[in-house]
Amino acid sequence: MNVMTKFSPEPAVRLINAFDQPYDNAVATARTCYSPKMIYAEDVNKDEVSRARRDAIAGSIFQAGHHTTLQHSTFQFAVEKVSRQCIWSFLHSHPFYNSEQVSQRYVKVSPENFAVPELPESSSELYLSTINMLMEAYEKLNVLLAPAVEREFRKIFPSRDLTEKRWQSAIRKRCQEVSRYVLPVATHAHLYHTISGITLLRYIRLCQIFDAPKEQTLLVQKMAEQVRAWDPEFLKNAQDPMPIEETPEYASFNKAEEKHDGRKFIKEFDQELQGKSSLLKDYKVNAEPVMAQSVRSVLGLSKDEMSDKDAIDLVMNPAKNAFLSETMNLTHHGKLTRVMVHPHFTFKKKISHTADSQDQRHRTIPGSRPVLSRHFSAAPDYIVPALIDAAPEAQEFYHKTMEELWRRIDLVLSQGAEMESALYLLPNAFPIRFEESGSLLDFHHKWVHRLCYTAQEEIWKASKEEVSQVEEKFPEIGKHLRAPCYVRKSAGRKPLCPEGDRFCGVPVWSKNLNQYERIL
Repeated sequence: MNVMTKFSPEPAVRLINAFDQPYDNAVATARTCYSPKMIYAEDVNKDEVSRARRDAIAGSIFQAGHHTTLQHSTFQFAVEKVSRQCIWSFLHSHPFYNSEQVSQRYVKVSPENFAVPELPESSSELYLSTINMLMEAYEKLNVLLAPAVEREFRKIFPSRDLTEKRWQSAIRKRCQEVSRYVLPVATHAHLYHTISGITLLRYIRLCQIFDAPKEQTLLVQKMAEQVRAWDPEFLKNAQDPMPIEETPEYASFNKAEEKHDGRKFIKEFDQELQGKSSLLKDYKVNAEPVMAQSVRSVLGLSKDEMSDKDAIDLVMNPAKNAFLSETMNLTHHGKLTRVMVHPHFTFKKKISHTADSQDQRHRTIPGSRPVLSRHFSAAPDYIVPALIDAAPEAQEFYHKTMEELWRRIDLVLSQGAEMESALYLLPNAFPIRFEESGSLLDFHHKWVHRLCYTAQEEIWKASKEEVSQVEEKFPEIGKHLRAPCYVRKSAGRKPLCPEGDRFCGVPVWSKNLNQYERIL
């Protein structure tokens, strides 16, 4: 008999901060909508009659879908021992959260910090040995990449003594940033995760969706337990989790397929990308004239009084728009900068799991991310960072590691492991292929920050490609989309680089977009 092991270690959850009376507050906000005076939480809980009315209202508005009342109450969780796979696929797959999590770019990963999913005993030993292989590969790459990183540092900072402790630390972090591409998505992270009450209720309902339903269920159960201990009433209307078999993703699969192979899809997708990481697929053809007219509409001006070019320049030029060089991201609040919501772009993208984990943090730019099992194939499939290509010894080792990893994943599956469990062995380098859409307003914030040379190289490269394509179609818009230091220089702000000690060492503010080049 092939016994299944349990998921271990289970995610650890602690409720750190919460509203004092979340359930009563939700009903108080609902009653305030129909009251000539403010209704407070204590008003809906002052006696038995009030509480009966409270419960009736809570049930009624929940069933009717009037859920904004549940957004006021906020819960902050400290989450530990949760996999990168679960964070990417579930916690960060929507816009309604805030997280601060440990960075694999700057914090070295310890070999014991990984999740072990449910596995048949026949494949558990192979799973663990594969994790160890990847952890050892991570350590070895840190060593193999060091000479290339030091070489690039000397080019950028010729006057620095790289034997100094602070520069050795900087070099080590750059090595870790690229070495992490071989780490499995089973690797643990810890984070603060803050959500509203309605998001928690959605978590409960949808915890059994792809890609990591077992881990997600454990995580959400613990979140719910913590909230019930804080306020036993708040989740009284919570719905049971929707079985994965009832989800539209599951229903779309051909049940006769024993093992889906994504190679046909992958070939078609990659051919259309034409060698790019991100390809502009769709846009509003009248983006510039519509945006210009919206500027005139805000200001009450006619076309004779303001041309399209001047209107766009008023909004996009940092020398004329002080909001653009502010660190607080004020563009959603300004009347003129809100005209950037009208231009809209859709990109076809292929970036690594680890790069997409950063890309998806731009929560106002949604993407239709995949069910990973439908993209997996028996053929090795992974992203190669620029620094790996610049270090021949590391490059050879990296490719050999990936070849061996895919062989082992296939063997784990052949030994009876479920696809959900085997996918925890996928490396951070596994490509995420998807479509992403957003307004210029939201892309502007992302592009400016991700064109900074301190941004992760892969997401920087994708952002450069996106801006180049936008500028080709819409030059009046695109010519102002540059790195933060360029924006600050245009606005007359100093220092030009806002990163302080993290300055990349390159005067990017004086470069044209086609001159943006980097390895580190």
